[in-house]
Amino acid sequence: MTYLDPLAHLIRSCLPPEAEPPEDSADLFRMYAVLLKAKGEQVADEDVHDAWSAWMQSVDSSHEALVPFQDLTPETRAFDAPYAEAIRRAARQMRGR
Repeated sequence: MTYLDPLAHLIRSCLPPEAEPPEDSADLFRMYAVLLKAKGEQVADEDVHDAWSAWMQSVDSSHEALVPFQDLTPETRAFDAPYAEAIRRAARQMRGR
């Protein structure tokens, strides 16, 4: 466990109940923790997609969503929104401490 893991857990706890993180996604949430540290409340859906894409390359390099954010359909883009919002919520919680 590193200093990124508590941040990853905080982000996960900020997800809405309807979000369904992929199984075995600890490494993905560590990437989201880096986004939290680097961008905080300024994180964008596109940033989340980029982190997910980096993670997905090692999970399934043929996944159909491994394309630039702007090339995704609006329906696919929407999957990134709850994760970006969770990172922003986590940033607000950290700022409020």
